[in-house]
Amino acid sequence: MIKLLIQTHNQEYKAFICEGHAEYAEAGEDIVCSAVSILTTNTANSIEKFSDSFAGSDSDDGVLTLVLKDHPDEKAKLLMDSMILGLESIQKAYGNEYLVVDYREV
Repeated sequence: MIKLLIQTHNQEYKAFICEGHAEYAEAGEDIVCSAVSILTTNTANSIEKFSDSFAGSDSDDGVLTLVLKDHPDEKAKLLMDSMILGLESIQKAYGNEYLVVDYREV
């Protein structure tokens, strides 16, 4: 299962951590894993390129982490909202056994 944790503080995005594997299908054919990877990686890359809110990211051993600066700008908020919309749609379509999107106030 893929676990995506969205960290917020005072209703502002602070970070996300994505880890695990969907195990929906064989490696190389797992459409859930591919979709989640594309959405999270593209969001991290887009925030770094198009927003002033990028504080850092790391990708290691199946874990992708994105950290935002305090008080993210509107571009970062929109990109995060868009990613979450896509991920929650995947979660709804394929089920919690493959993807769980969770939130934590930090």
